Amino acid sequence: MSRSIVLGLNAVIVAVTDEQPRVLAVDSEEGVALPYGPLDPNRHRTLELGLRSWVREQTGLELGYVEQLYTFGDRDRVSGHDERLLSVVYLALGRERSVPLADATWRPIYDFLPWEDWRNGKPGSIDRQLAPGLREWMERVGRTADRRQRCAVSFGLRGAPWDGERVLERFELLYEAGLVLESSPNAGGKSSGRSMALDHRRMVATALGRLRGKIRYRPVIFELLPAQFTLLQLQRVAEALAGARLHKQNFRRLVQRGGLVEGTGALETETGGRPAELFRFRQEVLRERPAPGVGLPGLAS
Repeated sequence: MSRSIVLGLNAVIVAVTDEQPRVLAVDSEEGVALPYGPLDPNRHRTLELGLRSWVREQTGLELGYVEQLYTFGDRDRVSGHDERLLSVVYLALGRERSVPLADATWRPIYDFLPWEDWRNGKPGSIDRQLAPGLREWMERVGRTADRRQRCAVSFGLRGAPWDGERVLERFELLYEAGLVLESSPNAGGKSSGRSMALDHRRMVATALGRLRGKIRYRPVIFELLPAQFTLLQLQRVAEALAGARLHKQNFRRLVQRGGLVEGTGALETETGGRPAELFRFRQEVLRERPAPGVGLPGLAS
């Protein structure tokens, strides 16, 4: 018997507030979820318009920057349903705003993916819980060379460097090993992070990995900042997304030499110290350079 297909639309809406990357989530019967709704072929002229409509209806917010992220369509991703659900996921960026509807709240991304935040050094949970859990999993299913390589490369084990962009690979490895609640009800504690409905945490991991890669070569980071900002504010937003601290002078040198920003002549006086110059994104760089990103000095390329 063939199964009918339902096309859904999901939004990973990201903001950075108080140096924390956050995602807008809604409460659902399955738990914490991303804004979602089915495509109505009669009502929605395009997929993106359908997404914007559902976000407006569920959160009361109007989206700004939006790009298509990925399509999730594994056969058994939603159990107990006769239909096969395909989800087209979009990444949206903006500044955190109050949410008119009570069921929608901004939640820290690193609550869901705690092993991704290295700004205060390597998360202790990697060596205490995750690495031992991965070793136990390999003992159960077979310690093959491929599995050892995946674990080492994904989590920076056995001398391998940490690659911040492998966010999705890390989550999928933990899922396969039964170390997150979505795949094992016995997984628990802060090391496994907060769970989400269905495979929505996988969507958030996909979005964070995309952002970490994209800020190197596209000026998307400025979608998360006010029109005028200090260079320190710009650096803190980049660090929040990267989950790592950046070298201050190297970062500023890359940003200014790349022509990404220009001074406004105004000063920010509420810095707790010396007034800092306010800058704005320099739109002309989009015509001057094919890949105008901020760069991430000190991180693996």
